[in-house]
Amino acid sequence: MKPSRKVKKRDRKKPVSINKRILATGAVVLLSAVWLIVKLIGVQFVQAEELQQKALSQWMRDTALTASRGEIVDSNGITLAQSGTAYKVLLWPQNISEGERERISSELSRIFNLDYDSVYEKTGDKTKREIVLKRQVSREQVDEVASLKLGNGVATAVDTKRYYSYGTLLSQVLGYTTIDSVGQSGLELSLDKYLSGQDGRMITETDNAGQSLVNGVQEYIEPIDGCDVKLTVDSSVQTVLERALREAIVVNNANNAQGIIMDCTTGAIVAISTQYSEGELDLNNIAEMRSNVELLTKLSRNRVVADSYEPGSTFKIITLSAALDSNAVNKDSYSCTCGGASLVSGQRIRCWRTTGHGTQNLTQSTENSCNCAYMDIALRLGTEKLYDYIYAFGFGQTTESGMLGESGGIVTHEKYILDYDLARIGFGQSIAVTPIQLATAVSAAVNGGILYKPYIVDEIIADDGTVLVDNEATMVRRVISDEASANVREILTSVVDNGSGRNAQIAGYKVGGKTGTAQKYDENGVAEGKLIASFVGFAPADDPKYVVLILVDEPQVGSIFGSTVAAPFVREVMEETLRHFDYLPSWMEETVTVPNVVGMTTAEAEAKLLEFGLEAVFQDEDVVTRQVPAAGDVVNTGTQVLLYTASTVYISDGDGETVTVVVPDLSGLTRLQAYDMLRAMGLILEVQGIYAGGVAISQSIEAGTEVPYGTTVGVSFGTPLPTDGAEPNPTPTSTPEATPALPPETSPTPDD
Repeated sequence: MKPSRKVKKRDRKKPVSINKRILATGAVVLLSAVWLIVKLIGVQFVQAEELQQKALSQWMRDTALTASRGEIVDSNGITLAQSGTAYKVLLWPQNISEGERERISSELSRIFNLDYDSVYEKTGDKTKREIVLKRQVSREQVDEVASLKLGNGVATAVDTKRYYSYGTLLSQVLGYTTIDSVGQSGLELSLDKYLSGQDGRMITETDNAGQSLVNGVQEYIEPIDGCDVKLTVDSSVQTVLERALREAIVVNNANNAQGIIMDCTTGAIVAISTQYSEGELDLNNIAEMRSNVELLTKLSRNRVVADSYEPGSTFKIITLSAALDSNAVNKDSYSCTCGGASLVSGQRIRCWRTTGHGTQNLTQSTENSCNCAYMDIALRLGTEKLYDYIYAFGFGQTTESGMLGESGGIVTHEKYILDYDLARIGFGQSIAVTPIQLATAVSAAVNGGILYKPYIVDEIIADDGTVLVDNEATMVRRVISDEASANVREILTSVVDNGSGRNAQIAGYKVGGKTGTAQKYDENGVAEGKLIASFVGFAPADDPKYVVLILVDEPQVGSIFGSTVAAPFVREVMEETLRHFDYLPSWMEETVTVPNVVGMTTAEAEAKLLEFGLEAVFQDEDVVTRQVPAAGDVVNTGTQVLLYTASTVYISDGDGETVTVVVPDLSGLTRLQAYDMLRAMGLILEVQGIYAGGVAISQSIEAGTEVPYGTTVGVSFGTPLPTDGAEPNPTPTSTPEATPALPPETSPTPDD
């Protein structure tokens, strides 16, 4: 019985075991099928593009065709920047046999001055179909490579290289590109998306050895060239401006000189430049300059838009405009008496002429560039009203000119402005502006009162001729009335006719303008002996078209003020600009051709100039080494001719007169009394010895001595000698009362 039950059990389990096996086998088959389906989907859809590219890379060679970068032209269509034909050397490592590598590497490294090991490594890199070995090579080098017959693994192709027609002209604005023709600075960078274009391709069918098939498929995708950019700049006027700036640097031994010429009726920039004493930026030799990054960075800096400075007396144009427009002063009835300084909220702020200008009307105050008058005008305006005009004229924000690196200047918030700050702002201190801001604001002050947005890009034109960008005059706002603007023009014309701007006079033309001498700062405050002399002029004065601003940074010779350092160069630039644009002289007046006095002594030169009805201005008795205006220039009779000699040295002064004061007698004064007296005269007290009680018993500079403004006077304090012959007691018997803390001293600065 037992055996039969076992058999039955086995018989019952057998069908179950077979079913499991069938199910397991089916599951495996099903999973395999699913896996294959997923894999096929991945290959056909998910990885399709990647695999196709791998396949194509094995039997297709894809060579990039560089698009030609767009041209940059001036307002007359003269080419300033263009892409010329160059060549590039390519390696196709899969076509280079092991036995050829050494010769190929040796020859190519020799021709192109490359590292041999680097070239050798690239020739053996079979993971790449194509390697660009060298770009922008010459036709001569290409011919030499071809003559060596280096095989199918070395090829050459057409490339592009950026050329600048005039090398240094407008260099900071144009900027430059990388070797790959990608914009790196200036307009080349800011307009790169327009200039760069779109590269093309040439796809060639090859065999498994990388050789081109004789009857293979070849696809050519033509490159799309970049857009052309037309500027508002006139290259002829730009040349005139840059020449004048370089001359200003040389004759004044200056650090740099900056200039801008603007069409004041539209905001179009006609010329703009910064020139440096270290030299010019040659855009065709950027590769050589990359070894000196510091110098390259400096010469590339467009300081006209990037740097802020205290404008000095040129800012009086803004104060004048605000006062006339708001009726804070009346042109015909205003009067101010200048005694050489003004006391504002306890601070004595001097005029550049410490002896004072006396009583003046508004026109005379501007002709004399009187600081006291403009302090009075600013205080009449008040902080809120003057600030309204400061912002309306565009200060404290960028002009949105479209040039890279533009600064917004520095305008302290009005809630922090005290009366003495306001007084200083009135004549151009305690505020910082950029040259382009000032030129734009002055344009508004004289053109009828309209502030225009400055611009330098006129048009951007696509390769097919489509105009993508078409800039035109953009009115920002009306700042002052037409009547106020007419009064400003009249007063500033008188400044050139009769006042500090007379060196900007042009024979046959009416010119208006204003001088400026501004202080500079360093980490310790006012930088001693470092100034910026400037002049801003406009013409024709009765119907202005052009505004010219020139700044000479840190001039180190002669008398430092805008009327002699900068105004003559504005005259030179303005005259050539007017003639270039066919503005003929409005009238004929008595003129004279400047004689050549270089090589004469200053006495001889003075006598010679006097014969021609000209006035000589010089600092020292020596042989004349340079003159401004130059020999041959036609000027009005009575024009000043600046004479420079080898002995000419730096003098820090105001608008034509050396700033000096007479040391007072401090005998018998307490420390506080001596401090107040010296401070009121622009001198600095220095206590000598450890005792500061009693009264002044001696001083380091004798009373009555004439010294430069800001000189330090040492004073010793003690008990005066008794008149009865008794011995003085220099040591106090009791502790003296604490001397009151002295208020901080303000740094005197020369100005116009």
